[in-house]
Amino acid sequence: MRSLPTGAEITVGFLRQALERIGYSLQPLDIVLLQTGCDRRIQSREYFAQPGLGRDGTLWLVEQGVRVIGIDACTIDRPFAGMTADFRRSGDGRHIWPAHFAGISREYCQIEKPANLDRIPKPFGFRVSCFPVKIQGASAGWCRAVAIVD
Repeated sequence: MRSLPTGAEITVGFLRQALERIGYSLQPLDIVLLQTGCDRRIQSREYFAQPGLGRDGTLWLVEQGVRVIGIDACTIDRPFAGMTADFRRSGDGRHIWPAHFAGISREYCQIEKPANLDRIPKPFGFRVSCFPVKIQGASAGWCRAVAIVD
């Protein structure tokens, strides 16, 4: 996803192209990790310049059997300024946090802000384990996400 500009929506078409490029078909229970390169800019304002998933892309992944989606950016959605501009232009509240709210329709977990996805030596064929920290009464928390490469 590194070629997408700031504010771009990661669409179903773009997801399909990326999968075709690496020669992979999604399988049920796959974990999808979206590499934007944002983790390389974490100490700067440019960290927040990212593409993000919309509702359609999120639900398409979940319909393929994916239950965990990660992105190496601040949020799984597009930057808030873009979502807000779309809302102001249309008056449609569905423009705000569409990937997050897609989870109301189809349950999935998301991982935001992982680093070093570019250090995983292959685009698929590895395992991911997520070790969560339990927080009483919270709807989110952090985890230690680890790629296990054979």
